Amino acid sequence: MKDVLKAIADRSSTRSYTGEALSEEELEILINAGLQAPTAANKQEIHFTVLKGDNPILSEIQEELVKERKPNGHNFYYEAPVVFILSGDSGFHWSGVDAGIAAQTLALAAEGLGLGSLIIGCIRNVMTGEKMAYFNNALQIPEGYVYEIAVAVGHKAAEKIPHSYSAVKNVTCL
Repeated sequence: MKDVLKAIADRSSTRSYTGEALSEEELEILINAGLQAPTAANKQEIHFTVLKGDNPILSEIQEELVKERKPNGHNFYYEAPVVFILSGDSGFHWSGVDAGIAAQTLALAAEGLGLGSLIIGCIRNVMTGEKMAYFNNALQIPEGYVYEIAVAVGHKAAEKIPHSYSAVKNVTCL
């Protein structure tokens, strides 16, 4: 397992996965990592729907997404073998933040395991639009919860250099 600071430095969005499935152990580690993510007031309101990449509902989400975006030759999760759909309590002001923290926790846990990940926001309009009730039901999102974010995870088919950044441009110390 990688040191956490190395995982942060090495992690980048993976958009190319092998066909290899995740092991039960890898999946369990990822689920537990997501569940351990901190939440506001320790509400623990984030719900995780875990799907294998060949689940038909993912194709339905993709079909709806294509209605609003040009296809890029891949589905929205880049054929990853596992997709986590994170939903949160619609009545809790901090659910979006908590889901983001959980998504990053999943992504870093994946990196620590030598896996790739992609944090996905592009399906928000599909998941919260006119078919929201349908998708919520199909994904078994709890009543009163809404889609927040998704994370694709799998074995990397290609390495990608993490993005560069500028501390001078992006940080102000007072």
